[in-house]
Amino acid sequence: MLYFTRWKALGIILIALVVCLCAVPPASAQRQSASDIDKQGGLYLVLEVDSNYVKKAELEQVRDDVRRVLRAARIGYQGLAVGPGSVGMRIPKETDLPTALTKLRELSQPSASKGSSSWDIADAGGGNIVISVPQGAMSERIDQTVRQSMEVFEHRIDQLGIGAPVIQRQGADRIVVEVPGAQDLDHLKALLGKTAKLEIRLVDTSVSPDQVKQGIVPADSEILLTATSPKIPYPIKKQVLVSGVDVTDARAGFDQSSDQPIVNFRFNTSGARKFAQATAENVGQPFAVVLDNEVISAPIVREPITGGAGQISGNFTRQQANDLAIMLRTGALPAPLTVIEDRSRI
Repeated sequence: MLYFTRWKALGIILIALVVCLCAVPPASAQRQSASDIDKQGGLYLVLEVDSNYVKKAELEQVRDDVRRVLRAARIGYQGLAVGPGSVGMRIPKETDLPTALTKLRELSQPSASKGSSSWDIADAGGGNIVISVPQGAMSERIDQTVRQSMEVFEHRIDQLGIGAPVIQRQGADRIVVEVPGAQDLDHLKALLGKTAKLEIRLVDTSVSPDQVKQGIVPADSEILLTATSPKIPYPIKKQVLVSGVDVTDARAGFDQSSDQPIVNFRFNTSGARKFAQATAENVGQPFAVVLDNEVISAPIVREPITGGAGQISGNFTRQQANDLAIMLRTGALPAPLTVIEDRSRI
């Protein structure tokens, strides 16, 4: 066994503390960085993660998990919905309530994959169940969102080949991005600020144009507008057939018939299978390419698309097509971000 005298042990602890303090940049370092940007040119941004979006998304995931578990257990339920800070429902059959509570509590137990993401489950009486996510679990989810956003920023800037960015965390939900020497600042801000959440969904053909104008759609559909003006409303099914998570590569190109800029993309094995099945089951029906809740295009499925590849067209400029390809290759931001501070100088 190794043995240290009391004074030697104290010395080791003091050295370790000094090293740790040196490793943490002081608050003045961020101010100095912003000052360097002002002097040398480049971009300095402070962005804030939309914590409310993260919390809502977490509760929606809880709702979907609850629905899956209760259906698998053949337990009837009513009014399953996300409310302010919780998910609520009612179990109409009294004898089903104990089983429902047991199944939900089993699902809420912490695991290696969920970490501390357990739920608080309350029997509110009268067959009503209220599920909430503890503050610690929500903070963990926001922390994960910030870290994922930092990785996406790094990949997006790297794709532009404009030098090494400095990306640091600030507090619980903010990110500082510095890109010394950046020239096209508006372009860079637009590239970093776009969530780039890609979804392929079906157009709801059961809804008439008059119903769309009145905003009347079934519960499993919603009205989304086109990305370009004039803004045209489309009734879009909420179910996502394939998402940007399944995209493995994306490149800007030109349509051979129109010579307009497009984005060619390729799915992974899972995405290719889902896309092939969706197009095979919906020949003759329109599907929508949705980016950040805006309809980019809504082509008709002429035949099953089984090659695992596709293209997105939407009256893009060459730069817009290239930017979209970069965002699809590097992945979507897990949540929207807002620019809190912007310092730039050329």
